[in-house]
Amino acid sequence: MNKHDLEARLAELKMTYSSVSADADKLSASGAGASHMEKQLEQMEKEIKTLRQQLRSLE
Repeated sequence: MNKHDLEARLAELKMTYSSVSADADKLSASGAGASHMEKQLEQMEKEIKTLRQQLRSLE
């Protein structure tokens, strides 16, 4: 991936992360289990970290 692709993927991932995080918070507040969403958030955090490292290596 080039720098533009990495930045676009990072922006997309951040938006998705925010949405999933808000949904997980709502489920937790209502007493429903949100463990599958928490796992999804963990995976997204790892991908965000990787993308940031890749961007830094291009600079």
